[in-house]
Amino acid sequence: MDKLLYVAMSGAKETLRAQAVNNHNLANASTTGFRAELSAFQTREVVGSGFASRAYATNGSTGWDNTAGAQMSTGRDLDIAIQGDGFIAVQGRDGREAYTRAGDLRVDPNGMLLTGTGLPVMSDGAPVSIPPNSSVSIAPDGTISVVPLGQGPETTATVGRIKLVNPPPDALERSADGLFRMRDGTDAPADASVRIASGVLESSNVNASEALVNMIELARRFELQVKAIRTAEENGDASAQLLRLT
Repeated sequence: MDKLLYVAMSGAKETLRAQAVNNHNLANASTTGFRAELSAFQTREVVGSGFASRAYATNGSTGWDNTAGAQMSTGRDLDIAIQGDGFIAVQGRDGREAYTRAGDLRVDPNGMLLTGTGLPVMSDGAPVSIPPNSSVSIAPDGTISVVPLGQGPETTATVGRIKLVNPPPDALERSADGLFRMRDGTDAPADASVRIASGVLESSNVNASEALVNMIELARRFELQVKAIRTAEENGDASAQLLRLT
């Protein structure tokens, strides 16, 4: 009886955890540059004295979907999208260098180049600063050029270069804030082979239809586990009743 109850209880708990991951992906189906998190169920033996006759279910992250999202044309000069593999280097809230695929950039009143979520975009060792200008353009290699304020279009100045990196996927870890960081705590080196396109954005790679189907499947799985717990309780009550009759 306790075997059934333990398996059903752990299964229900881990199903809720899987549902949380799936719902997080679904909530970010329209987030620029978002990569869907992957998770999977596994069976684990209960470690302890006696025979290995107890098992329980676990659900854990298995990484993320590295497939690129669709690219949407915006025509906005500060919207950029990585072409192929690679990441844009930004400064996280903790001050450490982190990496993202979200290229919805903007310039704040202080001239700092920021992502749509307000993170400073990094150059080599420092955030990118944009001087007063009448126009800004970003080249495929990340070089930023401006037409100084009060000057004509024939006067173009290079003010910096966005740091683009392409570390191996197994060298990265995903943080709770959705950014990627190096597992060993170092900063990834700039990679001159990474290219970007201006005037486009990369959408989320979450398949909303698939996530909705998975949400329904997980809900039914949870209901099945709860039903098994109720069955174990009913069987326990019936066994106790039989013992009272003997």
